[in-house]
Amino acid sequence: MRRILSILFLLVLVAGIFALYKTFGPNTGSRSNGDYLYIHTGSTYEDVKATLKEGGYINDMWSFDVLAGYAKYPVHVHPGKYKIAAGMSNYNIIRMLRNGSQTPVKLVINKLRTKKDFSSLVGKHLEADSVRTLQMLNDPDFAARYDLDTNTVMCAVMQNTYEFFWNTSPDTAFKKIAKVYKHFWTEERKQEAKDQGLTQVQVIVLASIVDEESNKDDEKPNIASTYINRLHKNMLLQADPTVKFAVGDFTIRRITGAYLEVNSPYNTYAHTGLPPGPICTPSVASIEAVLKAPQTDYLYFCAKSDFSGYHNFTSSLDEQMKNAHLYQQALNDRNIH
Repeated sequence: MRRILSILFLLVLVAGIFALYKTFGPNTGSRSNGDYLYIHTGSTYEDVKATLKEGGYINDMWSFDVLAGYAKYPVHVHPGKYKIAAGMSNYNIIRMLRNGSQTPVKLVINKLRTKKDFSSLVGKHLEADSVRTLQMLNDPDFAARYDLDTNTVMCAVMQNTYEFFWNTSPDTAFKKIAKVYKHFWTEERKQEAKDQGLTQVQVIVLASIVDEESNKDDEKPNIASTYINRLHKNMLLQADPTVKFAVGDFTIRRITGAYLEVNSPYNTYAHTGLPPGPICTPSVASIEAVLKAPQTDYLYFCAKSDFSGYHNFTSSLDEQMKNAHLYQQALNDRNIH
């Protein structure tokens, strides 16, 4: 009898050790799909198991399935992005998935030129479909929520790093992004815009042109001042970057000929005033350059012929023509078309 009890005790001990190992021991596989498990919105427990198996995340599916059942995970499936690190146990994986403890996603927005660029970026980093995001941005009712329209809706997208959960919807993501835009507009900045004779949206639109004109933050205020002077005189802005935007080709080096005649409200060689929307997401430095643009008499500027990235500024058309000739000759000498 004692021998039988000893055997039974040993069997229970072995079973207990086996159960503990299956619960707390490592159970990750090859992770052939990488370190991150993506569970799409609407996925069932069976969908999750299939993804775990096909992606090599789980080595022993039987033990995972048993323990997941005990933890009631099949009725607590949460979509999201989850990091499955090497050597994780069933306990750790199931607890993470059941609690929806997903890994945040960083959406880094630098310079974006179009709504399509933004939609593609969102689609690349979030579950949100890029087509759906673009449709959202082209919806007048959606844009109106932020006191914008389908041309100016990108004004609310500022260069910054945003953190989301992977399964964040496009409208929720945009709402968070727009909060940064709203907080940017302090009472001081609103007053600076008024002092320049511009609305907040006009500041962003003009800043987008300034941003495309130069990478030199120290001369952006003078560029902004030149354009503000032209606006106040009802002169054509004649901003080359707006023509590139109108054409849809941002690699153009020389704006000449047919480019100047493109039929688009963004062609500031053909239409006075600002274009109907921003031509990129400007940096804060470019926005501040517009808000703090100095009072000058500049009406023209032209890239320097030394290709330093800086510009010559003037209020004289004759001087502008001379500067332009020197720059055009420099382009010819370098065979830049």
